Amino acid sequence: MTTTVGIIGGGQLARMTHQAAIALGVQVVALDEDPGAPAVVAGAAHLSGRPDRLDDLLALAARSDVVTVDHERTPAALLAALVERGHRVAPGPGAARLGQDKAAARTVLGARGVPVAPWALVGDPGAIARFGDGHGWPLVLKAPTGGYDGRGVWVADDLAAASAALARADGPLLVEPRLPFGHELAVVVVRSWSGEVHAYPPVETVQRDGQCHEVLLPAGVPVAVATQARQLAVRIAEAAELVGVMAVELFVVDDELLLNELAVRPHNSAHLTIEACATSQFENHLRAVLDLPLGATDPIVPAACMRNVLGAPDGSDPFVGLHRALAVPGVHVHRYGKDPRPRRKVGHVTATGADLAEARALAARAADALGPSPAAAA
Repeated sequence: MTTTVGIIGGGQLARMTHQAAIALGVQVVALDEDPGAPAVVAGAAHLSGRPDRLDDLLALAARSDVVTVDHERTPAALLAALVERGHRVAPGPGAARLGQDKAAARTVLGARGVPVAPWALVGDPGAIARFGDGHGWPLVLKAPTGGYDGRGVWVADDLAAASAALARADGPLLVEPRLPFGHELAVVVVRSWSGEVHAYPPVETVQRDGQCHEVLLPAGVPVAVATQARQLAVRIAEAAELVGVMAVELFVVDDELLLNELAVRPHNSAHLTIEACATSQFENHLRAVLDLPLGATDPIVPAACMRNVLGAPDGSDPFVGLHRALAVPGVHVHRYGKDPRPRRKVGHVTATGADLAEARALAARAADALGPSPAAAA
């Protein structure tokens, strides 16, 4: 009998999970309002519905051996409702809540000894002023729920800027000092129903305009810090009773680790595991939610670099130079089948190399080649 994994959402994460499922002989059905969603275009079965409507989620669960997620837009309470009705859901509602609510993650994990920066929930300028007086300026204010790719995040140098951010928000904001971090890391960790757990090597993420620009393997931190990051990710996965894949995003401040946030699903920072590691994050996510033995997470190349491909401001085809990009040695291009709206992630490029400098240079060459040629742009 064919095993079926139901995925809430049909975006690029569901698409790449479906591609990994083919090799395992696993059927994927994606719940999405869009019949042209990336996973569906790639061949996953489609169930039309909303991620925040219980009846639609129950319809997906009825067709699935296990239900998992492509995004954080299904409230943990609805995932709990599926579990209460006897359906298998991974990640479970407890782990999902830690990815959906930054304040909850800091409260729960901080109580378990996970290092977090000073923080508070603030709902008025007076609370912001008191926090700034106690911890110094500038401050970072974040929407505690929602927000991604720089959305829902404000940096404030003074009370006026912080108050303006609060006025634009839908409710209280999470406030932290702006940290003088040297590196931003992500560690993807995978855990099965049986409790088997493995962490991938830390990668370094490079941001541009609040959005991930490139991902580097290995990360440019001391071996001791990298080891601590993997150990911390495993601790968090076990504390959350995670089933599936989770990305643990960390700041490195003077060789000390601080939790930034969690993504309780496959993650952009681990797309390079498709080419760079023994088992991709997508295959391991499937193995975990189906309680199969997990695959090795070790690198199989000396170095790798992933560059995100974004929609251009003018809406032009971001893959017009595909032939030129594929001519770059050691490069793999992934297209998501999404309309190229400005700043929207529509694909990525991964390059492997003998060292990080080579991999990074190859990824940059390929990403630059994807755009219009000088003649076409003239």
